[in-house]
Amino acid sequence: MARFEVERTVRTSAEAVWGRLTDWPAHGGRVPLTRIVGVSAPATGVGARFTARTGVGRVGFDDPMEVVAWAPPGAGRAVGRCRLVKRGRVVRGWAEIEVYVPAADPGSAAGPVRVVWREEIGVRGVPRALDPLVARAARRVFARVLDGLLRPG
Repeated sequence: MARFEVERTVRTSAEAVWGRLTDWPAHGGRVPLTRIVGVSAPATGVGARFTARTGVGRVGFDDPMEVVAWAPPGAGRAVGRCRLVKRGRVVRGWAEIEVYVPAADPGSAAGPVRVVWREEIGVRGVPRALDPLVARAARRVFARVLDGLLRPG
């Protein structure tokens, strides 16, 4: 499986960052050719499920995911952590989002908040020898996704 990591630092509250990163439908607006469907109720917390549908017209594939770990930042936690498991026939693996609560900064109302997005993916039919290429491409795509999700507004 291909593994990659993207890290960003933003100046805003950890709670705001967590809210943006765990707004699953918003991911569909950032991942190319993808929309989020079938979001469970509730949409957050362990057991939440949704599917990323990627494709054009009738040609595409589903990437069903389930939240298996959920610990929002705050409430005494220095790190918020969400882990998703990908349960599809085409894409397998996991994704993990960590939001690091900043140490008290008396001169600022918010941030800096560090975000780490890690993912390990396997794509059916793609040989393991191509994992470095898959990881490089995924890192580029998800760096843009992360930047878009973290952008205010």
